[in-house]
Amino acid sequence: MTKATWRGKTIAESDSTVEVGGYIYFPRDTVRMDLLKSTPKTPRDLECPHGVQFYDVVDGDTKSLRAAWSYEAPQAKMQPVDHWIGFWEDVDVR
Repeated sequence: MTKATWRGKTIAESDSTVEVGGYIYFPRDTVRMDLLKSTPKTPRDLECPHGVQFYDVVDGDTKSLRAAWSYEAPQAKMQPVDHWIGFWEDVDVR
């Protein structure tokens, strides 16, 4: 079982994670999407060939900026994680 936690809260938990490029991705239905808020896309985000969408992890007034992402139009290399959620920085994945 792989878990993603942030400030003591479990954000995602799954037996079906996939590792691509050194990052672990969770199926969207195993992620607490109520703790994620999509961020406006930057010009650099728009250059991503996989259609990246970043998310802030949010709980009340506490935020971890752009600590999660999803590929919404992945090319072949990232197709296995189409619309799955990856985490980094303040989110602990193990």
